[in-house]
Amino acid sequence: MDGTLGFLRGLGPMRLLALGSVTIALIAFFAVIMMRVSSPTMSLLYSDLSVSDSAEIIAKLDGLNIPYELKGDGTTILVPKDEALRLRMSMAQAGLPSGGSVGYEIFDNTSALGTTSFVQNMNHLRALEGELARTIRALDSVQAARVHLVMPERELFTRERQDPTASIVIKSRGGLARSQAKGIQFLVASAVEGLIPSNVSIIDETGVMIAGGIEGDAGGSASLDERQREYENRLRRQVADIVTSVVGSNRARIQVAAEMDFNRITRNSETFDPEGQVVRSTQTVEESSSATERDPEAGVTVGNNLPDAIGQGGGENNATNSESAARVEETVNYEISRTTTTEVVEAGRIKRLSVAVLVDGLYETAEDGTQTYTARTQEELELIGRLVRSAIGFDETRGDKVEVVNLQLNANAIDPLSADDAEQGFVDGLMANLDPMRLAELGALLIVTILAIFLVARPLIARLTTPGVQEAGPAAIAGGAPAGTPQLPSPDMKAILEQAVADGQEVIRGPDGEPIALANPTPEQQAALALEDETSAMIDIAQIEGQVRESSIRKIGELVQNHPEESLSILRGWLHETA
Repeated sequence: MDGTLGFLRGLGPMRLLALGSVTIALIAFFAVIMMRVSSPTMSLLYSDLSVSDSAEIIAKLDGLNIPYELKGDGTTILVPKDEALRLRMSMAQAGLPSGGSVGYEIFDNTSALGTTSFVQNMNHLRALEGELARTIRALDSVQAARVHLVMPERELFTRERQDPTASIVIKSRGGLARSQAKGIQFLVASAVEGLIPSNVSIIDETGVMIAGGIEGDAGGSASLDERQREYENRLRRQVADIVTSVVGSNRARIQVAAEMDFNRITRNSETFDPEGQVVRSTQTVEESSSATERDPEAGVTVGNNLPDAIGQGGGENNATNSESAARVEETVNYEISRTTTTEVVEAGRIKRLSVAVLVDGLYETAEDGTQTYTARTQEELELIGRLVRSAIGFDETRGDKVEVVNLQLNANAIDPLSADDAEQGFVDGLMANLDPMRLAELGALLIVTILAIFLVARPLIARLTTPGVQEAGPAAIAGGAPAGTPQLPSPDMKAILEQAVADGQEVIRGPDGEPIALANPTPEQQAALALEDETSAMIDIAQIEGQVRESSIRKIGELVQNHPEESLSILRGWLHETA
């Protein structure tokens, strides 16, 4: 205990103050770190919120006395990790976040009593738009969405009806694929009565049309390219499954080029078969007629002009002429067999396929570990080619071409088939279960702590507590000189130094040019200096803080003489640290 008190007294008030300040600063620093580490882990509650939703959620959190953090201009809210799930369910029960749009809950807050049909229709339209916007925002690639519907009213006494239309503005995360935009079109069209997908227009936040009905499909060259790439990749995977099972994994490279026809063709044809005639209808008309007239040569009498006079009498006066006729007409209608054919050739017809297969050879490992490459035989290449032709549906009349070549592959080459899968490695699996931001924060705190200990605290404490760098204080100074007074060599030491100077011996001089120590003492001088060592004589070097033992100076001189290069390097290092 006395030694500790004596050590503290020897440091002096200035060093004690500096040492205390450093200690307090380190305690405060580590306290902040401990508080930061022990604080609850914040987890994401909601992101990409509208201003109104963010304000309502914050009001709910304040009412529940739950700590939170705001980021991204208030659009992102963080809460303690153990409270995140419960808060999401609580906010969902309260209808938050609403996304800045109103849904069918609008009918829960209004009364139907006294509401006009116009207001009811407008509320129904607003609710439908809001619900569709919420559904679209639920997609992973969609950050925000607005939906506008136009529902024309059918006018009275009109047969024609205008079709409804829809416009959608989407803010996506990393871009929205055309296939996804097509899905959104069908989603909205299925939810609105009478709406067809071609009447749904979709644009992104920059005003670029992603899908716009017939016009969007006609200009959708990107979707056609994607369709072609998907077909080529599918064939490539099919060929790779067969080839790699023969030559081994990562020992084959396959490329497929498909030439496709994206023209949509509709053909109508009508064929008649004269041999296949059948009776369709038959019409028969039969006519018969008879006529009897009196002979014009007969005389005219009263009896002849009476009714039924003809045939009642005879003789010359009753002579007559009789005529009869019959006609039969038959009409037969025949129907010839007819075939009507409508043929539709959809876009995406395969015009030609070209497949290139590069396979590696065989390797034989010798006893010493060296590998010898051997090319594959032509028979093996032919068999592989037959397998490839069967896998792709080879059609020679179409002009398809398959090439199988055997070459030695580069050992550092990367298989494009597995390049996408290799990206999902150990780091992705680890980061999926850990919080990257939390790890980065703890790592930064650890680095700052290590730097503070080794670059600030350690050098400062060493400087304050090392006796060799202490200022001359009231501690026992040889000869009892007052504090801060440079100490001169003792009379015996002074005589030895003067004699050494007279003999031309090398000595160590102070800034004022006076000798203060011997550089290379002789054995006799060492014996004389031993008496000085026994009393632990201390000397003060002018302009140098602290006290240095004379024996230490002598030892340092010997080290410098025996190891000049190393000593020079050490001195340069000290000068660099001082600078």
